[in-house]
Amino acid sequence: MLIDFKDEDFDSKIKNEDVSVIQFSAAWCGPCKAIAPILNDLASERDILVAKVDTDANTMHAARLGVRGIPALFLFRNGTMVDNKSGMMSKAALTAWVDNHMTADDF
Repeated sequence: MLIDFKDEDFDSKIKNEDVSVIQFSAAWCGPCKAIAPILNDLASERDILVAKVDTDANTMHAARLGVRGIPALFLFRNGTMVDNKSGMMSKAALTAWVDNHMTADDF
């Protein structure tokens, strides 16, 4: 299930996770709504944290990470950002992106 994050709990929730996928989105964003079921599937199929941050209500991390368009997906390993993508992605593309980083040595 896709978890909602707020600015104040962002860092504490991802720092102890092996792999985290965070979607920066907004309620009014059509592509953000379209990718949500794909992210929910990913959360149920992989042992990873999958969350979303509403950029209208939580601006601090979006600004810190340089989010300029949504949906923006950020992949973290042990709290460190290792990759990001912008825009809508198919389930196959999203799964391949995540799986690549789950097996890669990003550090």
